[in-house]
Amino acid sequence: MKRVYLDHNATAPLRPEARAAMVSAMDVVGNPSSVHAEGRAAKALVERARAEIAVLVDAGDADVIFTSGATEAAALALAPYAGPEGAGGTGAARAIVASEIEHDCIRAWAGGRHLLTPGRDGRLDRDALRSMTFPADAAVAVAVQAANSETGVLQDVAAFAGALDGRVPRPVLVTDAVQAVGKVPWSFERSRADMALVSAHKIGGPKGIGALVVRRGFDIPAMIRGGGQEMGRRSGTENVIGIAGFGAAAAAAARDLADGTWDRVAELRNVLEKTLEDRAEMTIFVGKESPRLPNTSCLLTPGWKGETQVMQMDLAGFAISAGSACSSGKVRASAVLTAMRHSEADAASAIRVSLGPGTDRDGIEAFAEAWARAHDKHRARRAGPA
Repeated sequence: MKRVYLDHNATAPLRPEARAAMVSAMDVVGNPSSVHAEGRAAKALVERARAEIAVLVDAGDADVIFTSGATEAAALALAPYAGPEGAGGTGAARAIVASEIEHDCIRAWAGGRHLLTPGRDGRLDRDALRSMTFPADAAVAVAVQAANSETGVLQDVAAFAGALDGRVPRPVLVTDAVQAVGKVPWSFERSRADMALVSAHKIGGPKGIGALVVRRGFDIPAMIRGGGQEMGRRSGTENVIGIAGFGAAAAAAARDLADGTWDRVAELRNVLEKTLEDRAEMTIFVGKESPRLPNTSCLLTPGWKGETQVMQMDLAGFAISAGSACSSGKVRASAVLTAMRHSEADAASAIRVSLGPGTDRDGIEAFAEAWARAHDKHRARRAGPA
């Protein structure tokens, strides 16, 4: 049986364009820091990829700083603002404001303090920022995600930037754009963020490479010091092969956005939800009334554990998840859903189905039928003997 992959928010399949770029880059022997012809050839690959990523996120080439992934990008952005109780830093006049629905790589730096709470619809209230007070000399960073990996709910990052206007000193705005980039038209410039996290493997590039996008003129201290690569912000010989794949994936993702590929994906997602709605009246589609990514469905079926559903669908030939892939192996209720005021028991019953450009209607219909049959058996078991 052909398997159907419906876990694109965890990682997207490697694009052919990225694979070809990486294979080609393997034959480039030079170090990008070397001045001879071989070094310049390697440097050219890095800079071409930087430009391709900059086009996708609507930023300047020099704004893109390559990292090992979004987690390192988060550390590079937030470490200078972590207070004495945070994950790093020791200055008392520092603070990080983050929402309860941020990825763990953001929340870990906030240290459980200054958290923004979402509504039941998954949207954050920017007015809550206005009521927060900090020492006059505090260095403050505010982290607001562009899109949630579990529910797909989108946030208006620019509106949060507006909520920070007028504060002196103005807090730094950091946004996790990992899930938004490549799935919806997303502009770093229009977001008004000071820094943004992006990741290659969410858009069909290789794993282990990402970037921090930094607004022009904004200074950040290097965490990894050494040879001064990446404009002095992240030392170490560049991962030329990964970077080449990242750039090629970014160029392909930009074409998909322009071609309306994600509009077709949204139609398939809607077909899936309508089919399951008709078959499972108790199932809740989390965030459905909010602006969402076009590919993401978060299904909450009270009394039916998400991990059980994942295993049943895996055996049936479908790859889905019960939350963020970074939490795999951890049996716990989704912190995102409990923050959205779902009970722990209900949150533990959630699954995420995330589609991609390669998803077709046959796969969606097959999944819907397999899930609905499993759902009917679950209900029958709960009901007991007639």
